[in-house]
Amino acid sequence: MSTTVSAATGMPQAPHTVTPTPDAFPVTWEDPADASLFWLLQRMHFPEPMTPLDEWFLRTEFEGATRAAQVYDLPFYAKGRRCNTYAYAAIAPLPLPPEELAAMGQRAQGKLGAAMARLGEQWNAEYLPEIQRYLDAWAAFDLAGASMTELLAHLDAMIETRERLWDIHFLVWFPAYTAITLFEELYRELFGDEHTFDAYRLLQGFENKTLETTHALWRLSRQALAQPAVQQVLAESDPADAPAVLSRSAEGRAFLAQLQVYLHEYGQRSDKWVFSSLSWIEDPTPVISNLQDYITQPDRDLAAETARLAAERERLLAEVRAQMVDYPQPVVAHFEFLLKAAQQGSVLTEDHGFWIDFRGWYPVRCMFLEFGRRFAEACALDKPDDIFFLTLGEVRETAQALPAMDRRPLVAGRQAEVAYFQGIQPPPALGTPPEGPPADDPVSRTIGKFFGAPPQPSTDPNVLFGNAGSPGTARGPARVIRSLAESARLQPGDVLVVTTTAPPWTPLFASAAAVVTDTGGILSHCAVVAREYGIPAVVGTGIATSVIEDGQLVEVEGHTGTVRILETA
Repeated sequence: MSTTVSAATGMPQAPHTVTPTPDAFPVTWEDPADASLFWLLQRMHFPEPMTPLDEWFLRTEFEGATRAAQVYDLPFYAKGRRCNTYAYAAIAPLPLPPEELAAMGQRAQGKLGAAMARLGEQWNAEYLPEIQRYLDAWAAFDLAGASMTELLAHLDAMIETRERLWDIHFLVWFPAYTAITLFEELYRELFGDEHTFDAYRLLQGFENKTLETTHALWRLSRQALAQPAVQQVLAESDPADAPAVLSRSAEGRAFLAQLQVYLHEYGQRSDKWVFSSLSWIEDPTPVISNLQDYITQPDRDLAAETARLAAERERLLAEVRAQMVDYPQPVVAHFEFLLKAAQQGSVLTEDHGFWIDFRGWYPVRCMFLEFGRRFAEACALDKPDDIFFLTLGEVRETAQALPAMDRRPLVAGRQAEVAYFQGIQPPPALGTPPEGPPADDPVSRTIGKFFGAPPQPSTDPNVLFGNAGSPGTARGPARVIRSLAESARLQPGDVLVVTTTAPPWTPLFASAAAVVTDTGGILSHCAVVAREYGIPAVVGTGIATSVIEDGQLVEVEGHTGTVRILETA
């Protein structure tokens, strides 16, 4: 018996046979042993073809997951690979006897519980200061002034540090997300299966770095509303042209200075989890598009909305505690332990991504672009960002050989490869399906809730099913957005329809009436943040971006995971 794969999520689900690899997608395994693993397409984080250098990000991520699993005695390992330009990952059990796997599971339970007990303390006192030391050191390094020898040494140091950052990432990820899963499961056990979203309401309304990013931009939009000249430019200009127009007036230049402060703090990020993608600092168009949306909502108070969510949380918590007044003390203590861990975990699911995934990404991108600038000057590349079509080893080799090495033919071939595979539908799985049913333990269930279950088939072409992500019902015109470069098309009240959302997408949530995605589960980033904005979300539909047409009126029922197409575009 093998395991089926969700086309929406790329995670193993129910028994099934994997479809044979298409002829247009031939796979040659770097390590022949990899053919025996079950490789799943990673659409939720890497929905598009990636460059060779971006694969280093992919590999580093899953290597960090493996090392963190070892720390917690979790009985599996993980690998990430770029196959025909698409990202795939394999998560496999350790090849150990059943009794040893069971013993590891017991040890893992104890170690994860200990980590949950001090999640917030360890993040604030140990992990975050360590991360900030690395970022400060990177910022202090003079990229442009360094010799090539010094730049290569800096590359080696960054590689080592990035590995440590991904260790921290998953040392936080496993207990944070597992705490949320265990709390939700306990809540349903105590109060019934129909109260899943009530459990998540007890985790809402806490400030995190993702919400902080949006709230800071919202405050900037209030400043724009208070300056008629700035408001007029934002209202009338194309997002790409607005900075140049603003620079023509003293009031506009002052606003641009405030925008630069915002970008320095929050703009070290991209809409994708790859080094090759532009940051907001390099292209602030998505930020300006959000500002343009925000100034069309002059009477809205975003901070008050968040405060209402926090007040609702405390009201519901008081009701729950009143219901539990006669419960056995060990049950109450366990509830309170998991509540605290899940609340801290819900904050850290966003904060660790802000600091590691993006603030820890931007300096590495800048470092590679410095290599690219030097390679272009030496005619080894046509332009600096062609560097991303080299492998890590080729970057080193080229740096040591300058000016004798010309990488332009190699880059041209790889650019053609990416262009070719953009037109190929990658298979949802490669390799060899595992035997037996999926594992049923808290971490495995957490991973399943993160990536989501496969959508229920629909017999009605105007009805899509996905995973319930955030409760509520909303109607609005669908806005199918492929990248943040298109974000100006989203208007307040639109339903945002996307393949996936990285944290930089979440300022759009302040304008959207609801969100629908192709990928993800109830613990995906999109679902978590949609609940913080109080908007409905249906995630993991698998096909929303290919079935829903831009402009169609749709209804999103977030608590049932249902999307209805009500009329044509």
